[in-house]
Amino acid sequence: MSVLTRRGFLRPVVTAAALAASILVLPGCGYSLAGRGSFLPDYIKVIGIPMFANRTPLFNLETQLTEKVRAEFIGRGKYRIVPDAQNVDALLTGEVSGVNITPLSFTNQQLASRYMITMTARVELRDQRENKVLWENPALVFRQEYEAQSGQTALDPTAFFGQDQNALERMTTEFSRSIVSAILEAF
Repeated sequence: MSVLTRRGFLRPVVTAAALAASILVLPGCGYSLAGRGSFLPDYIKVIGIPMFANRTPLFNLETQLTEKVRAEFIGRGKYRIVPDAQNVDALLTGEVSGVNITPLSFTNQQLASRYMITMTARVELRDQRENKVLWENPALVFRQEYEAQSGQTALDPTAFFGQDQNALERMTTEFSRSIVSAILEAF
């Protein structure tokens, strides 16, 4: 048997052995499915999420955001979520400080056809037992692009969301997912 024939035979065997070894090693390397773990202390079972503060002209924005954040935590299934700030293991507070709308693209008639919505907020998760901050972002910025409804323009957030309630729904959903993922997955 020639050297080339033996090398040709050994290459698939070596490759298969390396693949088998890597499969055996991977489960212990620290990877896990996103959303399955939590970096919060084990003793945290009840998280209080009182109504977020709203410093914007958008009516009811705080209610929608708070409800979405609560629902996102509940959907993770690991914690009991209450609307109170008392008798909880951790307290999540938030304040929406601004919402701005900027046109991104225009039609031939110089009407806005696409908008960028930017929402800024402050969010903090505090361990009530240890009285320490577990996660915070004092300048959380969330941007989302939306198509304008035909023939309508609005740079005022209250007018825009009055025209397109679906945009507000999508924005609050994505914002809440981002917050909860950042907290539970320690990003």
